[in-house]
Parts: sequence; C-alpha cells; structure tokens
Amino acid sequence: MKTFTLAAGFVLAMAGSALAADPVLGTWKTQTDDGAYAHVNMYQCGGAICGKIVRTFNASGEYKSANIGKDIVRNMSPNGTNSYAGKVWRPSNNKIYTGKIALSGNSLKLAGCVAGGLLCSKQTWARIK
Repeated sequence: MKTFTLAAGFVLAMAGSALAADPVLGTWKTQTDDGAYAHVNMYQCGGAICGKIVRTFNASGEYKSANIGKDIVRNMSPNGTNSYAGKVWRPSNNKIYTGKIALSGNSLKLAGCVAGGLLCSKQTWARIK
C-alpha cells in the first residue's frame, strides 16, 4: 500500500509541475496596435492557455483602458512543442479570430486569422517576466 501511495503521489506531483512549467506562462508585452500596447498575463485556464490584459500604455504612458481584465488570448490548446491553437480577440475592432501561438525563447509569435487561415494579422510579443 505504501508503494502505491508513493507512486500515486509522484504521478500527481509530476502532473502538477508539468502544468506549472508551461513555458508560455508569464507576462508579455504586445506590439503597438492603433497607438497602444498592453501587458498580457498568460495563465492556465483548464487544460488550455488564456491571456488577460493587465496593463495598457499609449504615447503618454500607462493609462486605464476599459480592456484591462479582459482575455485577449482564449483557450489556446497545446499543439505540439511550443505551439498552441485557439482564439484571439483584437480590442481595436472587437473581433475574435482563429489564433495560433508559436513560442521561441522570449518571443511569442501570435497570429489571428480569418478565411480558414488565408488572411492573418501577426504580432510578436516580448516576455516581461
């Protein structure tokens, strides 16, 4: 019984650390879009990744946008090594797109697409922490 308890504990610990260790988690700076940019906190949402706007900036500095607290990255599921697929929301036009993320070191390449992926808008985000 002790062996089973230890084995079960080990499996649960490894599963928990695998979730916490997703390399996309953390805070990212978006590219400027329509004169503003944001800091987005990427977090675990169920078995997927979501990203919430936590700070916003424009040419005058930090400001309190109505978009703070809203998810810009929605239900991105792991799609292989450091890639994800789900939805992204573009605040400037309030539209939701089919999204993809590719992580490379401290760069996060995001694409929001329509027409089955034929037309895409892309950004590269930089890791803050």
